[in-house]
Amino acid sequence: MKTLVLFVFTLLPVSLLAQVNETPAPARQYDFKRITQTVDLSLATVGDFTTAAVSVNRLHGLGRARRFRIGYGLRLTSAFGTNANYRTAPANLTSGNVSIVALFSEDIVANIDTVRFPKSQVNSLNVSINLEYGLTRRFDVGINIDAIGFSVGARQTGTFIANSPFRSSLSGTQQEARVTPFNLLLISDSDIGSLNSEAYVRYRVSPRVSLRGGINFQFNEYTTNRKLTFENDRFRSKNALPMLAVSYHF
Repeated sequence: MKTLVLFVFTLLPVSLLAQVNETPAPARQYDFKRITQTVDLSLATVGDFTTAAVSVNRLHGLGRARRFRIGYGLRLTSAFGTNANYRTAPANLTSGNVSIVALFSEDIVANIDTVRFPKSQVNSLNVSINLEYGLTRRFDVGINIDAIGFSVGARQTGTFIANSPFRSSLSGTQQEARVTPFNLLLISDSDIGSLNSEAYVRYRVSPRVSLRGGINFQFNEYTTNRKLTFENDRFRSKNALPMLAVSYHF
């Protein structure tokens, strides 16, 4: 969110200048609409982790100005990783809290184990929640987040690394895992499954085409075939990646 705020303040002078220089006729092509619909293709990558996503989105302009838009979408995300670490997922283990308090709780390091997969791929189809605000007729800022859906992917075998102060006989063993099939947005580590979210700035290149840049936040989750330490079988990776996207408005 700090990055998003910085983007907004950086673009404000440019946005104001663009607003002043627009002539009335072309400006009407970019008026804030009651309904905004887009097909979107995004790519985010950092190091050994990459996500690609295709989404269809519908947003509704609120109030007379229609600058603020709220809506929903359907997003297909494929996330690829190599030598990725998946850590203990359940909130009751990572922080000891399962409510909103988990957002502000420190990790209990001794409870957090890891499964390292040489490679991973998770394919998710989720319904998203979208929020967007029009700074000018051509510049928008927005956020979106997956809410519910399902995931598929091949089974993977990884190395389990126990972090308990008491040595576990399971540490260093090979463990088979499958992609957690059900995805649900809850609160912080209480989330289940694999979820994609974005914070971005949009620029309207033309009435039909826009470009987006920002940060992609990707959660992926695997479930091991057996319970490991602390009777846990769910492990999650969290990644923040620079993201670029192109959208078609229809």
